[in-house]
Amino acid sequence: MKLPPTSSRKPLGIKSYGSIAHLPGSRIGVGDHKCHEGQKRIANEKTRDRHDQVIIQEKLDGSNVGIARLGGEILALTRSGYLASTSPYEQHHHFETWVMQNKNRFLAVLREGERLCGEWLMQAHGTRYELKHEPFAAFDLMTGPTRVVFDEFIARLAPGEFVTPHLLQRGLPLSIEQALSLLGTFGFHGALDPVEGAVWRVERNELIRPGGNERRWRVDFIVKYVRPDKVDGCYLPEISGQPPVYNWLPSQT
Repeated sequence: MKLPPTSSRKPLGIKSYGSIAHLPGSRIGVGDHKCHEGQKRIANEKTRDRHDQVIIQEKLDGSNVGIARLGGEILALTRSGYLASTSPYEQHHHFETWVMQNKNRFLAVLREGERLCGEWLMQAHGTRYELKHEPFAAFDLMTGPTRVVFDEFIARLAPGEFVTPHLLQRGLPLSIEQALSLLGTFGFHGALDPVEGAVWRVERNELIRPGGNERRWRVDFIVKYVRPDKVDGCYLPEISGQPPVYNWLPSQT
């Protein structure tokens, strides 16, 4: 069977990034789902044992994108997994250009088949930013559905010197109220509107083999909280009926 052109296919054969379950009280959008009660307890109240660690970061509000290394090439992807250059949205074409301009930085970080997932903050969606850093913030390093654990993620990003969402706490669980208190009204990335929320990443140090004593860390699950009064995409022209609002433009660099 003849395959369609690469531009009309998903180069990885999958989405670049899936959905994250919401904690209780979080604003639920179309297609979103709530997390399991047990996950809520681990993230917000009490870990199962000393082999859990919880990592909490600011949630940024932009376009979820990915940068993949495939066949030795660097590819800019939308969240759905298509090439950014084929997107109907202008911001994704700027993203593709920016990725190509920074190609060597991504080659220094990514191994074959991996992708770096993050937030493209060029255009305001539901939050405006006065950015103090470049318009891309990385939050996951993945191969297929598997995430690299946090310590390796941070270490691997070092050669490319990439921005990551602000770390609020790591180790013990953190309640939603405590996370919002640490974030303050505008968070740590120059938000001009109230910060969107936070993301809880739970990692577990599991036995490699039953009955053995050797362990390794893996990402167990991720959950998030979005403030209930947040309006998704309120600054996007297709929703607002107004011109786009930009947090960053190429001419600024």
